[in-house]
Amino acid sequence: MISPVLLHLGPFEIRWYGVIFALMFLIGGYMAAKLAKYRKLKKDDMYDFLIYLIPLTIIFARLAHIFIYNYDYYIINPIEMFKIWKGGVSIHGGVFGGVLGGWIFCKRKNIKFYDLADVFLVPLSFGIIFGRIGNFINQELYGRITNLPWGVKFDNVEGIRHPSQIYEAIAHLALFIVLFKLLKNKNLRSGFVFWSFITLYSFLRFFAEFFREAKIISFGLTMPQLISIPLFLLGLYMLFRKDTFINSKDSIINKDGKKL
Repeated sequence: MISPVLLHLGPFEIRWYGVIFALMFLIGGYMAAKLAKYRKLKKDDMYDFLIYLIPLTIIFARLAHIFIYNYDYYIINPIEMFKIWKGGVSIHGGVFGGVLGGWIFCKRKNIKFYDLADVFLVPLSFGIIFGRIGNFINQELYGRITNLPWGVKFDNVEGIRHPSQIYEAIAHLALFIVLFKLLKNKNLRSGFVFWSFITLYSFLRFFAEFFREAKIISFGLTMPQLISIPLFLLGLYMLFRKDTFINSKDSIINKDGKKL
């Protein structure tokens, strides 16, 4: 296995996970600026949005990981809450933080939310690929015991395990390709990429959890699976609700005439 630590600087250490996390935002901002043309947005606005996106995404991704998935551990070890470089963020929480940041940014800039969301969800799906590779290097979110020939031995855990992080990285590569093609399709409504991400990510995450070593909450399902079910159903509803979206050149309104 690759060491989680990239470099030691005296008492400090730089971890692969932190480097990958930083690169996700840098590359994501650059990609969003390149993709902005598909929703007729300004490149400068894409970079400006990062000021909102980065802190809110990190904060909510960390808070969700702490209070939804690992509350019992962090309440006993509160100082560990701040050691984000060791890993431990929730994509569900991160997306919520990003949506909140996007909503605030769009209000201030008078930009249509779905246009901004469509653009940024494409680099997000790309960034998750490397995020999962970071999880693999960090030896976290490993899979259940397996006897398959590509099983991996992780440190400090018994047995040969599914490299579930790599499974998800491959799945998100496919998701990225799909979302990129959807964004380029001029015949699709503004918001279609956003809700496609919510739907497809929820679907992929639900099945990925069957390979992960994760705590069962109820009905034989893990917490991410329980969260993914309503998000998947909501995504499907929004994708096929014909009166929700109109062409991105116009305002986005619902059947009651209210702007979204």
